[in-house]
Amino acid sequence: MRAIRFHALGGPEVLQLDEVPKPVPQSGEVLIQVEAIGVNFIDTYQRAGLYKVDLPFTPGQEVAGRIAAIGPGVTEFAEGDRVACYHPGLGGYAEFSAAPAERVIKLPGGVSAVQGAALMLQGMTAHYLATTTYPLKAGDRCLVHAAAGGVGLLLCQIAKRRDALVFGTVSTEAKAVLALVAGANEVIRYTEQDFELEIQRLTGGVGVQVVYDSVGKTTFEKGLRCLARRGMMVLFGQSSGPVAPIDPQLLNQRGSLFLTRPTLAHYVATRADLEQRSGDLLHWVLDGTLQLRVEHEFPMAEAAEAHRELAGRLTTGKVLLVP
Repeated sequence: MRAIRFHALGGPEVLQLDEVPKPVPQSGEVLIQVEAIGVNFIDTYQRAGLYKVDLPFTPGQEVAGRIAAIGPGVTEFAEGDRVACYHPGLGGYAEFSAAPAERVIKLPGGVSAVQGAALMLQGMTAHYLATTTYPLKAGDRCLVHAAAGGVGLLLCQIAKRRDALVFGTVSTEAKAVLALVAGANEVIRYTEQDFELEIQRLTGGVGVQVVYDSVGKTTFEKGLRCLARRGMMVLFGQSSGPVAPIDPQLLNQRGSLFLTRPTLAHYVATRADLEQRSGDLLHWVLDGTLQLRVEHEFPMAEAAEAHRELAGRLTTGKVLLVP
């Protein structure tokens, strides 16, 4: 079968299309014939060496497709089932992927493979951020960086469902429109406006209860200054680079702030967590209250170009590869 791998760390150019043996599902696994593959920033971090992996490495943590084979001990799935999967060790940039059955969910009728792949990592990330890490309640003010990105658009919608006041940052007017449609009350063009000053103006100097920051290096320190007393900085990505170490005393000086660096794996650690988060998302997609934006679908062989556009912030919504 064909798979995308990198044999050395580096830029998008290290991604190459290889012929590799098709996996055989082991005990407790299913083999998924992949129809759609989610592309995420963590894939670029692994490729660049920010997160350590063993080489050669096949990136990809979320896929959707059909079950092609069942491993020993699996009883809850059958060949032909339409499924989606999130798993950190999946190796999803491939035509077939072996996955632990406990990390796989069935897709209901009315939800396509493209939607399934778009929901797993980014959808469940938006879900845990808004419902668990800092559980937004009516009247809370939140700042969402990269509000027109894959997580950002979903996070804006979920925050709005919870009657929060949503401030989003974007780079262009076109992205501002997308964020507003997704539920942002105010959108700040960070290329033209100082988002810290705008947040202080929009909140009357009080600040926001929570900052959801997937950008990192270029936004972190200013984001801390946007927080209200006892507010929470939720740093869940580093698309602009890793954040420099800080003195914890700074959190005291800024108002007894909270700082967390969460990751999805810890919020879907159990089967019950996975089913609850994915179930909510699938229900909202089916009833039309959660809109998925999939604007960028690349052939799997063009994975390098997908990485370039994602890292260059040239994309909105979800980026997918198609085998």
